[in-house]
Amino acid sequence: MVFTSAMSAAGSLLAAVPAAALLLLTVAMRPREVGAVAPLRLGVVRAVLLGGAYAVLVVEVLGASHALTRSAFAAAWLLFLVAAATAAGLRWRRETRLGQQSAATPVTVGNAPVTVGAAPQPVPVGAAVSGGGLDVSVPTDEPDPAPTQARRGPAGLLAAAFDTWRTARPGERLLAGTIGGLVLVELLIALLAEPNNFDSQTYHLPKVEHWVAQGDLDFWPTAIHRQVTIPPGAEYLLLHLRLLTGGDQLHNLVQWAAGVLCLLVAARITAQLGGGRRAQLLTAFVLATTPMVVLQATSTQTDLICAAWVACAATLVLDGLRRRTGWGTLLGLGAATGLTAVTKTSGLIAVGPLLVLWGLAQLRLARAERSVPVSPAAAGPAPTDPPAPGGRSWPVGGLARTVGGSVLILVVAAVLVGPFLARVTAEFGHPLGPPRLRESIPMERHDPASIVVNALRIGHTAFDTPLAPLRRAGAEAIISGAEAVGVDPQDRAITFGRELFPEPAWYPDEDRVAFPLAGALAVIGAVIAFARPRRVTPERAGSLRAYAVVVLTAVLLHTAMIKWQPWGNRLLLYAVVLAVPLAGLWLDALLRNRAGGRRSVATVAAVTVLATSALAGVLALSYGFPRRLVGGGSVFTTSDWDTRFLRRPQWADEFRWAATAVQNSGARRIGLVQQNDNWEYPWWLLLRQPDGGSPDLVALQSVLPDRPPADPSSVDAIVCTGSKAACAKLVPAGWRLEFRGYVGYALPPGR
Repeated sequence: MVFTSAMSAAGSLLAAVPAAALLLLTVAMRPREVGAVAPLRLGVVRAVLLGGAYAVLVVEVLGASHALTRSAFAAAWLLFLVAAATAAGLRWRRETRLGQQSAATPVTVGNAPVTVGAAPQPVPVGAAVSGGGLDVSVPTDEPDPAPTQARRGPAGLLAAAFDTWRTARPGERLLAGTIGGLVLVELLIALLAEPNNFDSQTYHLPKVEHWVAQGDLDFWPTAIHRQVTIPPGAEYLLLHLRLLTGGDQLHNLVQWAAGVLCLLVAARITAQLGGGRRAQLLTAFVLATTPMVVLQATSTQTDLICAAWVACAATLVLDGLRRRTGWGTLLGLGAATGLTAVTKTSGLIAVGPLLVLWGLAQLRLARAERSVPVSPAAAGPAPTDPPAPGGRSWPVGGLARTVGGSVLILVVAAVLVGPFLARVTAEFGHPLGPPRLRESIPMERHDPASIVVNALRIGHTAFDTPLAPLRRAGAEAIISGAEAVGVDPQDRAITFGRELFPEPAWYPDEDRVAFPLAGALAVIGAVIAFARPRRVTPERAGSLRAYAVVVLTAVLLHTAMIKWQPWGNRLLLYAVVLAVPLAGLWLDALLRNRAGGRRSVATVAAVTVLATSALAGVLALSYGFPRRLVGGGSVFTTSDWDTRFLRRPQWADEFRWAATAVQNSGARRIGLVQQNDNWEYPWWLLLRQPDGGSPDLVALQSVLPDRPPADPSSVDAIVCTGSKAACAKLVPAGWRLEFRGYVGYALPPGR
């Protein structure tokens, strides 16, 4: 038996098609409106949301057609690439034409001439911009009257990047260099390391293999309910790579790309809240050095993907605080909501309050418009937060527009997540799946005392440090306090499974590592943003306070809705990404506002915290588990197969032993015996057909009431994991059963 993970040249080229399409879409979807914050990053957000929605719909449509094949996916992405290239070409031609026209046409702001290409000058709000028959108000959603190639094209962007680096201060260069270094090393690890996340071995990657083997999305008999009940959005993205490349060599890149997107969007959120270049770099730095982000960026987990979709929703919502939302942004908000829901439903805990904030802001703008007559093109924002509307009533049109926009967001989201929910409802009679899923993660008690105890335990795990005495003292205080208010700190109604609080979480492990530095900075930033927003960004005080309220609300809702669990820190990753901009803004204000000796103390404190954060990130990247640069299990010194089993090294030889025996027997149809948390994915790798096709694996147990398992007598061999006794019960009489520790196999007489 020979196991190969080599990726074909054709697979490499096909895998590059989605990336090329997204780059072209970024060019095509950069905002044209004057005054857009970080327009290139906004273009990335729009392109990624469109690409993500397209990827999900391709899977759903082809799955419904029983056409989950490499050729169908290749055709879908080539079509998308052509469409993206066409859109980018049209955008380029339009900007070139407008640039030529503006070069020959005087442009005036009010009565003052403006020279095209000159340094931008302050423009009074509402002043008319005219030229060549164009007459709009500033700010506006209409195209820039003079988008020249030098400023808009790749050369202009490159020149702007060099200019930014040239004018940056040494501290800013250090921040940017550290971020870039971490991202590049994470990319290296993501490319070198084989997928070895525990949950991926159990259900993330087996789910993908079942789809490939079936050619559709129908549910299948299984003993691992999470293979069919957990939202599959992240696995949909992996399915594209699996079919395009023929293997899992690029699977880690999905989370890596999500991590990069989180950095870009978090920095844009900081800019939207009034932060300058240093504040944006501080935000990206704190997030990039957070150990959980560092470790998940090289993984096949799903938390960074969820966090990226939530962050995209947040940045679009913030755009809606100061200008009426157009159809394109409404579609983007719907896509972000739907992609969050189909990836990880816990992310909706933050998306919900964000959408409420968007709706209130849109109604507020509609009321303000009632007393300030403007032209239809003048729906853009003032440079600062809009004035309070006082006692004016909402215009009927503004209310209808907001309600209609809300409905559109929900419709788009339903299109993306609806098919999966329909399958789950048809299978289990409930859109959230079977009772065991609905009762395992969500809180089952909601009395104030239980919620407070749950919140304290979640906070204790999130802020854990290597200081064992501090951990013990905090845990003892929480347990004593819980007992004092009549709450069992280990109550199953507020605790996942059979886990016991407390659980150390300081070690850099991708599933549970704490984030005390980023969390503390974010908490301080959120409190200051809520209580004293003008100290942070005077011109965006209202937006900053509103955003802080949303972040705090999301965290409180999370602690009231999700049970404590040892690996709960990764479930909070979306909240960390949302909150870090508040930390960046606060740190920037701290460095900016202090005077004299107090400034020196503040600077030293901030630099110390940032240096410690950088050290934590570097250590997580170097020694983090289960993918690291140095030490035992290094990606440079560990074989591909052993890398997959770093979580359970003793199982590597056992799986190979059993698979070799089954293949040597000539078995074609193979039965699976396993329990809910067992590893299934190695069988899909080891038992592949000689031509690389999927093995014929069928479950001999099933937790799906309407999906009966296969009859053991209908298979040629049986492979087992976990319990030997459970396996023996399903082995037909007369078969030979062999077992080694965790893995076993059974063969009929004569094989």
